[in-house]
Amino acid sequence: MGAPDLRPPIRVRVPDHVVYREFPEQSVVLNLERGHYHGLNRSASVMFALLASGETLAAVSQQMSKRYRLSPAQAERDVSRLCESLLERGLFERVEPTRA
Repeated sequence: MGAPDLRPPIRVRVPDHVVYREFPEQSVVLNLERGHYHGLNRSASVMFALLASGETLAAVSQQMSKRYRLSPAQAERDVSRLCESLLERGLFERVEPTRA
């Protein structure tokens, strides 16, 4: 699976079998079906929360670029890598766009 393309308005969601908890310096995401967990550092926790709230990958990339003073390209890479990793682990599911 390659990195998600940020150009279309891509959204992901947290599946019902996944729980997560935020702590001051990190978050933990747990796939209850597989028993796998993933620890997230502070910046990844911010990305995860924004994506889980329904923001598009592109919007999260823009916010991360501003918040952490990253180039837009670096922010896109970081968000894409995190999203790809969480999709592969079953910690996110891709939301298919609705058709008008």
